[in-house]
Amino acid sequence: MRAQVAIIGAGPSGLLLGQLLHLAGIDALILEQRSGDYVLGRIRAGLLEQGTIDLLDRAGVGARLHAQGLVHGGLELGFDGMRHRVDLHGATGKNVTIYGQTEITKDLMDARAAAGANTVYEAEDVSVHDFDGKQPVVRCRKDGIEHEIACDFIAGCDGFHGVCRQSAPQSALQTYERVYPFGWLGILSDTPPVSEELIYVNHARGFALCTMRSRTRSRYYLQCALDENIEAWPDARFWDELRLRLDEETAARLVTGPSIEKSIAPLRSFVAEPMRFGRLFLAGDAAHIVPPTGAKGLNLAASDIHYLSGGLIDYYATGKTAELDAYSEKCLRRIWQAERFSWWMTNLLHRFPENGPFGEKMQRAELEYLVGSPAARATLAENYVGLPF
Repeated sequence: MRAQVAIIGAGPSGLLLGQLLHLAGIDALILEQRSGDYVLGRIRAGLLEQGTIDLLDRAGVGARLHAQGLVHGGLELGFDGMRHRVDLHGATGKNVTIYGQTEITKDLMDARAAAGANTVYEAEDVSVHDFDGKQPVVRCRKDGIEHEIACDFIAGCDGFHGVCRQSAPQSALQTYERVYPFGWLGILSDTPPVSEELIYVNHARGFALCTMRSRTRSRYYLQCALDENIEAWPDARFWDELRLRLDEETAARLVTGPSIEKSIAPLRSFVAEPMRFGRLFLAGDAAHIVPPTGAKGLNLAASDIHYLSGGLIDYYATGKTAELDAYSEKCLRRIWQAERFSWWMTNLLHRFPENGPFGEKMQRAELEYLVGSPAARATLAENYVGLPF
């Protein structure tokens, strides 16, 4: 088999890259170790920056997003029993949009199926070879049959635990990591959201977040210990704890119901440098992870695909490699800005017992400055809606 570009991973970044390359007339084969149903069943975030929306529009998959997405022009910060609104649109002229990652994945899958483009699901033992030369090869097994795909380039969109970063020469790879000493206990429920906009809460009992997937489906999170047993958190206990962390008005408005999904997610900051090894390019979670506090994970993956698709399209149109050569540097510049913002939001809003009373006083001072200073709110807004690609 042969393809111009072999894409490893059929999550949003791999599917988006495949769609953009298809529209440019470039033959891209996508390999995914899981089934399509499994990929669609993954519960992920869904707050989109305008740059991500523009990229999905370019890929021709923005219609349902614009019809069903919830446009937010602000967010709220809660502390000391009060809420304070940050006017994102007023400060930046931009909004963010709530549209689930699962829905993006479905839109991209449907577009790829309509185009007749090739995605191989349940591809086993995927491995990448010879990417340091001019003739990379990808090997896999499908339905018990071994396959070899010759290609010009390999795009590693296979996530944090994927094979592509692990296959890069470790002597050339530098990683940076911060593992946070807590996680997020999250539930999804078919209940109306408690607020039109997201509420981020700093509370003595721990961080809380009120968000949504639609006007009838809510997503809530609580800061919890990493060793918490999810079985110890029946729905009633979760709702009771959430009310304790919300201001009285919001708590009284909260509509509860059975959870349809419940999980505990650890928080981590991670960056791998560089993001290119010969003809192998890393993108999305394969190269970086951000704590979800800043809502940057999916948006960073989209910006990677913006740069990578542009470089590949330029190469096949002109034979020039300048954009591909600049890929890692351009991506990492934006990644570190997003890492900084996500780290700052995480430190601002969560409880860090090891920081003691002094740390709590610093948090309080930072929050008071933030809500009292137009310049500080503008800085938060500029980063939250997304820095330009």
